[in-house]
Amino acid sequence: MEQAANSFVKLLGIMDELREKCPWDREQTFDTIRNLTIEETYELTDAIMEKDIDGIKKELGDLLLHIVFYSKIASETKLFNITDVIDGISQKLITRHPHVFGTTEVNNSNDVIKNWEQIKLTEKDGNKTVLSGVPKTLSALIKANRIQEKVRAVGFDWEVRTQVWDKVQEELEELKVEIDKGNDDRIEAEFGDLFFSLVNAARLYNIDPETALERTNKKFMKRFGYLESKTIKEGRSLKTMTLDEMNVIWEEAKAFDKP
Repeated sequence: MEQAANSFVKLLGIMDELREKCPWDREQTFDTIRNLTIEETYELTDAIMEKDIDGIKKELGDLLLHIVFYSKIASETKLFNITDVIDGISQKLITRHPHVFGTTEVNNSNDVIKNWEQIKLTEKDGNKTVLSGVPKTLSALIKANRIQEKVRAVGFDWEVRTQVWDKVQEELEELKVEIDKGNDDRIEAEFGDLFFSLVNAARLYNIDPETALERTNKKFMKRFGYLESKTIKEGRSLKTMTLDEMNVIWEEAKAFDKP
């Protein structure tokens, strides 16, 4: 613990020096760092997906730097400082874990989630509605998952998870109807409903939809890369090949993916 504290104090000192003496660091504001923070967050998720332990360690350091950077900027105009940030999250963790720091009893992680959401609704500066805490700038896929997680915490969910497949089928049929009618706006709306129901199904089966889709993205890119590299080696062009010819090589790529 002491070593961690010393390391953190050293980082704060470095940030002070950078803010005072580095022209670039001195010019930064909340707004100029924001996009960099988003980039660093995605780099961390990439490292996690790749199970790159050194990469995870590095990207966590980059994110920690951003937390210190924002806090330093805020402290200069006395908005808040790093101590306020740390004290705030510490108190939040204590308040929202009454089963650890209080007398509340829970039976499983679902009880913990329900308590968490209920406590948030009662906090003075917390979210006053169930969905008010969902960030507006989340990607649509992650946002759909968070919305469904939050309403589940207050009991708005399927009684039996297999019931969700009837909803998926219902949305698929409604989409087909609108496709036959040719109304682009309604087709888009029904695609959205179908996606939302599939995200719901993934959640009910303990699958993170963002991770699942990213796995498929990586798999497709790997297989297409094989297809592309082989055609180049053979002196052929994808633009002049038929779909059947490409599918032959695609099946080869799929065979390499099998365990």
